[in-house]
Amino acid sequence: MSTVQHITAESRPKHANILSHATKVPGLIFLSGQVPVDKSGKIVDGGIQEHTAQCISNLGEVLEAAGSSWEKVVKVNVYLKDMDNFAAMNEVYEKLLPTPKPARTCIQAAKLPNDVDIEIEAIATY
Repeated sequence: MSTVQHITAESRPKHANILSHATKVPGLIFLSGQVPVDKSGKIVDGGIQEHTAQCISNLGEVLEAAGSSWEKVVKVNVYLKDMDNFAAMNEVYEKLLPTPKPARTCIQAAKLPNDVDIEIEAIATY
């Protein structure tokens, strides 16, 4: 029996077999980056704050599908199209994530999928 389990969150848009929403190995879950899209795959309206909230919500759905939660997240990577959005992203991140906050890296990325302004990925335990 394989110790690698590929997770697909039924509530999230499918990736046409390009990638799993998450990969679960003994003790850890590696979540693929989530962009600010709704269940149909459409980019949600709004700016960086609405987009940050959508990414966090999307990751929460994947965490649940993998048998985990935000309370068990140990590392988050945030990719911003424009680092000038750092403070606005942080306002939402601070409100929506449980305390204590997981370790985090935030970098500016020259280009993100579908030209979105943010993508967030995470690593969690279960």
